[in-house]
Amino acid sequence: MTNPLLEHNTLPPFESILPEHIVPAIETILEALRTGIDQLLETRPFSYESVVKARENLEDRLHQAWSPVSHLNSVMNSAELRDAHTTCLAMISDYYTEVGQNRPLFEAYQEIAESAEYDSLPQAARKVVDNALRDFRLSGVDLPESEQARFSELSREISGLNSTFNNNVLDATQAWQKLIAKKSDLPGVPDNALASMQKNAVEKSLQGYLLTLDAPCYLAIMTYCDDRTLRQELYTAFGTRASNMGPNAGEFDNSDLMHALLSARLEQAKLLGFENFAELSVARKMARSTEEVLGFLDNLAEKSKVFAEKDVETLVAYARGNGGPEDLKSWDVPYYAEQLKKAAFDISEEELRPYFPAPTVLKGMFEVVRRLFDIDVVRSDEMPVWHEDVLTYEIKKGGASIARFYFDLYARANKRGGAWMDDCRVRRVDDSGSLQLPVAYLTCNFTGPVEDDPALLSHNEVVTLFHEFGHGLHHMLTRIDDAPVSGINGVAWDAVELPSQFLENFCWQAESLSFISGHYETGDRLPDDMLDKLLKAKNYNAAMMMVRQLEFGLFDFRLHVGFDPDEENQVQRILDQVREEVAVIRPPADYAFQHGFSHIFGGGYAAGYYSYKWAEVLSADAFSKFLEDGLFNRQTGEKFLSTILEKGGSEDAMDLFVAFRGREPEVEALLRQDGMAA
Repeated sequence: MTNPLLEHNTLPPFESILPEHIVPAIETILEALRTGIDQLLETRPFSYESVVKARENLEDRLHQAWSPVSHLNSVMNSAELRDAHTTCLAMISDYYTEVGQNRPLFEAYQEIAESAEYDSLPQAARKVVDNALRDFRLSGVDLPESEQARFSELSREISGLNSTFNNNVLDATQAWQKLIAKKSDLPGVPDNALASMQKNAVEKSLQGYLLTLDAPCYLAIMTYCDDRTLRQELYTAFGTRASNMGPNAGEFDNSDLMHALLSARLEQAKLLGFENFAELSVARKMARSTEEVLGFLDNLAEKSKVFAEKDVETLVAYARGNGGPEDLKSWDVPYYAEQLKKAAFDISEEELRPYFPAPTVLKGMFEVVRRLFDIDVVRSDEMPVWHEDVLTYEIKKGGASIARFYFDLYARANKRGGAWMDDCRVRRVDDSGSLQLPVAYLTCNFTGPVEDDPALLSHNEVVTLFHEFGHGLHHMLTRIDDAPVSGINGVAWDAVELPSQFLENFCWQAESLSFISGHYETGDRLPDDMLDKLLKAKNYNAAMMMVRQLEFGLFDFRLHVGFDPDEENQVQRILDQVREEVAVIRPPADYAFQHGFSHIFGGGYAAGYYSYKWAEVLSADAFSKFLEDGLFNRQTGEKFLSTILEKGGSEDAMDLFVAFRGREPEVEALLRQDGMAA
């Protein structure tokens, strides 16, 4: 049987990849990698080409096979695929732990760093060597053999726990559904959302309107449904996913997994000589210490909470004055916030949807980056895809193709919720001297087209789309040819959100909105009066959203600074403490947000969720230069391209920011952007 994962393909042959291919392919590739690493250590003297580039060539083969498998597990999940993915995760974790603790390989890198060759290497190559030496030490290369074995065991355990956590959240999300027989039982829900719910029912051979916990349906109910009891029901179901509470209590419970993950992370950190996992996390980030991170978060909380409290006071007063409850609950907040927004600014997300059909938004977004960076985005129909909804494109500069990407925009069954970007191929020069172009996966979970109408996006979804495309540009516009620091690789985690949050700003500018929008029936751009209302409403409840994100960031970071495996119920205690300090809306006791917090328990944001706010300061400050120079000033766009996007992780993140802005970032830029400046 031929195995497509063992063949060299410019792009993954998704139509040919089957679950039974996965384990044999990864086993074969890992065996070849281990042999290859041993062989490259036999050739002396060591050089960048013979060790670093040789290792990159070996490991790119693993990435080419594993990237589509990992992606399919997220977007086309099945029991067979999941089992194969879980099996291979453990094997891959073992390999990287072995390599990280390979003393001869570490010494080869050290020899290169101390050689005359090192000084003559380009900046990117020196950064690859420096990062590798740091990562060897953070993988336990200096530990005694017995402690190395324990470190390896913990790495494998953490990898498996991450995967199981995500699987539980996905299963819990899929497990809940509610069939509503009549349209009249969904008062206030917009026609667009009703059509999608009806489509959900038809796909399950049911009649009526099928409610799920997928984001488009959940948000439609929470934001628009007049039935307070139904809002509470969905709020509870969503907020207790994968926990020991709620409608599926105990069935997919992540409680023990969280404790096991936190314990394993702490033990690994202590093996390496750190006091806690947060210290280990910061060792790879732009922030210089745990104290700096906590000070940053506390400072933002102090400056924004007073504004958030005013937001809540206004919302409570509005709800009481318009037939709402005396005691505003969490499941009331999105509903009355949307009502107040409509009353205060005479605009709503649903009124905006017809002006943001997905094809028009995509075309407008591609025009934004053409003006900024002199690139063209064109459809490419020759790329194999995993689902009929997937759109494929290539990026051209000066007529030459420089990158490709996939857009998987719409929610469906067996697809992980949320929105994200991941790399399919990384820009690099291979061992034959050929340039491998970067390729990105861009994934969202919007409501799809209904019958003959295109998908109509809320303005919030437009912002999400721009955010993920910003990540994609960071990966695809790189000019670095060394894979470990090419594109998003090697970028400090607390700086990686800079390009994504930077691009969001163009969703709020009259000049760019003029071509991002266009009515799906008439093609008319967003009318001036609606545009004016949208822009006036930009900072509506910005402070409430700020403290909500700070709640997540502080909870995550304090949890990883102070976790004690012997203390019971510590996760909830720390979350309650953070909420007491910064939250302006408190959820009920039977709410288990942390059990579905995949960013820190199933993803790469452990002791790093603060990165969103950290990078938002960077992005607000960077964008302020475009406001000073002109929105589409070519020189400014070219400077952002050359100092940030093209450099990838080849230089220190602060140095790159200073190269663009001429100084270090200022937190006041974010406060001004969100309407909270003194």
